[in-house]
Amino acid sequence: MQTKFGPLKDEDRIFTNLYGRHDWRLSGAMKRGDWYKTKEILLKGVDWILNEVKKSGLRGRGGAGFPSGMKWSFMNKPSDGRPRYLVVNADEGEPGTCKDREIMRHDPHKLIEGCLIAGRAMGARAAYIYIRGEFYNEGTNVQVAIHEAYKQGLIGKNACESGYDFDVFVHRGAGAYICGEETALIESIEGKQGKPRLKPPFPADIGVFGCPTTVANVETVAVAPTICRRGGDWFVGFGRPRNSGTKLFNISGHVNNPCTVEEEMSIPLRELIERHARGVVGGWDNLLAVIPGGSSTPMIPRKVCDDVLMDFDALVAAQTGLGTAALIVMNKQTDVIRAIARLIEFYKHESCGQCTPCREGTGWMNKIMYRFVEGNAKPEEIDMLWELSKQIEGHTICALGDGAAWPVQGLIRHFRPEIEDRMKRFAERQQCQKVAA
Repeated sequence: MQTKFGPLKDEDRIFTNLYGRHDWRLSGAMKRGDWYKTKEILLKGVDWILNEVKKSGLRGRGGAGFPSGMKWSFMNKPSDGRPRYLVVNADEGEPGTCKDREIMRHDPHKLIEGCLIAGRAMGARAAYIYIRGEFYNEGTNVQVAIHEAYKQGLIGKNACESGYDFDVFVHRGAGAYICGEETALIESIEGKQGKPRLKPPFPADIGVFGCPTTVANVETVAVAPTICRRGGDWFVGFGRPRNSGTKLFNISGHVNNPCTVEEEMSIPLRELIERHARGVVGGWDNLLAVIPGGSSTPMIPRKVCDDVLMDFDALVAAQTGLGTAALIVMNKQTDVIRAIARLIEFYKHESCGQCTPCREGTGWMNKIMYRFVEGNAKPEEIDMLWELSKQIEGHTICALGDGAAWPVQGLIRHFRPEIEDRMKRFAERQQCQKVAA
């Protein structure tokens, strides 16, 4: 049984132009192996593609980690006359996360070929790629790549001469974080306010324009052609069972070389930071905490970071999550209370206001957290804040409420003494001022 994971060999990399050192257009993409034997993959049919994706153990790369083969197969019900759609979630509004941006900017043909193959697997008529408003250049590159693919007959009528018709459209959002939630994204494509829908009905039954829809992350869709070409067995050979494949990791914050890198799942967090980000600023002993999966996952302190593995199950066991695999590294020079307060301000600002716990709760958490930054609070308020976060978590239509609650829970779980110490120092200063007055 494999016990060591990573580093990934160059020949096993799926994203071969992650840093934009080569031509991202069609001719360059084809030289790197994109669009190779795509017709044969399409002609093998729906069941074969789904089987390879299921065999690969691919789990959604957008944060939830739901098995992709199973999710795509939900669309394979007998047709009732409605067209089916694939919607690609390229909103990527999570602070700290910037992996999909690199795919769209430097490897857009991987995404478009992925749309065609994933669309074939679910019998979709077209794909809508929903790109957040701020990604102007990325959206432009994707649009250019789509034009090239149409011109060569790779998509559109009789795509790749397979007898299958498939269109791809780009839809630019207006830069709202809430539109990263799949039903809010669907509402936004339909021209409504980006507010999540109640589920059920799930998008696989009633999605965009009232038709069966699957919403999938950019990275999830983009790896599908390589899985089909190299086989599900090849992909499942990376990482631990239930956590297979390669993954794009973002490393930002207090590291010597912030970067996006493709690595094997289950690589130790410490090795990932030291090998690719050239270590923590001030050395590993200067590490305070890491947020391992984008801003909405709870932070873990240094003692956990020493030997935790970067995969779904290991991070859940460490009371956090893999999320989008965007590591935010904080060293001991960080005011950790202020850092979390700033994140809560973001969630308060981005709440759509539809659910009372999230709309009101994020505002309350924001006020309390900024008092904690000063120390202007009493120790019993820490438990009050914990209780408040628990009243938000799990009581909203979408996961934004959870995403706002978890950073606070991570802070209280691991840094309670620091919060109490700040309150104590604030109380002492107040006392000194009273005496002086």
